[in-house]
Amino acid sequence: MLNEIFTLSLAGGMAVLFAWAFKKLPGEGWQILACVPGRKGVDGIWNGMNLTYYGLFNAFAYLFAIVMFLIMAGALGMTMISALALMVPILIICMWAARFIARLVEKKPHTFSVGAAAFSGIIIAPAMMLLTNITIGKWLVFQIPVTEVMSAMFIAYAFGEGTGRLACISFGCCYGKPLDDCHPMIRSIFRKRHFVFRGKTKKISYAHQLEGQAVVPVQALTAVIYSGAGFLGFYLFLKGYPYASLMLAMLVTQLWRFVSEFLRADYRGNGRISAYQVMNLLAIVYTLVILTLTTKSDGVAPDLLLGINSLWDPGLFIFLGILWVVSFMYTGRSSVTTSLIDIQVVKKNI
Repeated sequence: MLNEIFTLSLAGGMAVLFAWAFKKLPGEGWQILACVPGRKGVDGIWNGMNLTYYGLFNAFAYLFAIVMFLIMAGALGMTMISALALMVPILIICMWAARFIARLVEKKPHTFSVGAAAFSGIIIAPAMMLLTNITIGKWLVFQIPVTEVMSAMFIAYAFGEGTGRLACISFGCCYGKPLDDCHPMIRSIFRKRHFVFRGKTKKISYAHQLEGQAVVPVQALTAVIYSGAGFLGFYLFLKGYPYASLMLAMLVTQLWRFVSEFLRADYRGNGRISAYQVMNLLAIVYTLVILTLTTKSDGVAPDLLLGINSLWDPGLFIFLGILWVVSFMYTGRSSVTTSLIDIQVVKKNI
């Protein structure tokens, strides 16, 4: 019963968050979180560094995905050392790839791509598991079960990108096509459920001049579809079906990302089929090949309570806090917006 209560409670909380976010985040006031004074000009005006809600929601998404992965790893009986030894190198490489591959594809120096990060993680994860098993695994006497941990990774990724799409809504990036440019069937589906972004500094405004226009809510669709796949995959995982949960999370996330590209208006590189869509198809084929080479699960159901209890570690709390700060500063410092800050004394309050 714990599996059902935990999953449904988490899903309910996520539904409330999404209902609020889809209504509020397209607004102008939900892009810049704070402006931090930097260098002072000769006129007394400070140049500011903008910290964004994009970074805040991304940091939350990273943290949520990692915590869910750690719960699943703990439920399998893995120690925090083994889980972190696997997860941290993959996370570092993915965060680097999110910027590096996006620059190669989109030819822009100041951009991120979650799709690029996910593809990199999928490619390197099996090798990292093997490397961990033959190094730290031998020293500390543990072995990472490939199918089960790959399932946990895909589920955590679904959760992370699902919640991470709130960052895209707040910044106005990864946006959908204008309804006026869509097929009549698409227009009828989203006639009452679309996004209208406000604010000149939203990416949808300065990149495609679509401020105030009804667009396909592709970020919301991705958030709901990915999170739904995450919750269903998580429940199957807890019931002892890692192969089924892996296939579900992998196929839903990669196929939807391929399809959703056709609903997007932001620049995704040249060509009718983008490089990111090719990555999605390659990720599916690569994962299926890896699964044919790994040992199938024995069907033992993970222990959710064991996984939750494994989180109660002061050192882990410190690590997660540091990770949140690093993630926020890495993705939250805006390099495409600036601000001028005039700091004055309120004389009547002296």
